[in-house]
Amino acid sequence: MIEDDRRWYPVQTQPKREAYAVQQLVNQGYEVFFPRRLITVRHARRVLEREASYFPGYIFVSLDLTREPWTRVNNTFGVRSLVMVGARPAAVPTSFIEILRGHLDQDGRLPPLAPFQVGERVSIVNGPLVDLVGTIDRLDSGSRVRLLLELASGLLPVFTETKNLAQIR
Repeated sequence: MIEDDRRWYPVQTQPKREAYAVQQLVNQGYEVFFPRRLITVRHARRVLEREASYFPGYIFVSLDLTREPWTRVNNTFGVRSLVMVGARPAAVPTSFIEILRGHLDQDGRLPPLAPFQVGERVSIVNGPLVDLVGTIDRLDSGSRVRLLLELASGLLPVFTETKNLAQIR
């Protein structure tokens, strides 16, 4: 019986080409994990939700380095390269991928990065705008959010980190 030494490896993609790289790798027979999430964006005075990469610029591919031509991954359209440690690809713990997969919703997406939701009212607790109250308008990559602060002159959009916010109870 042949033992399988399959592990997960992070792949750096070309900018905003994660989905394209996934399709190209799947077409070559690789197993790929591409964690995604919903983000809220404003465009032309409309608020839209769209899918975005949970790890922008990265996907994961399952490989057995002893039996598969892993260098083909680097030559795939949409891929920059496997993340390397020295001359070999850097593996991520299988438990990491299993944990992520365990949190996928019914649509195959991961929950938002922040404990906040679009439309939630929050108070600023750090920085020059401390004690002002606003409404979360957009959750960006990482821990940044865009708030709409209600001022006498109207709504003022402000970007800040989630660590500077507190939920209003």
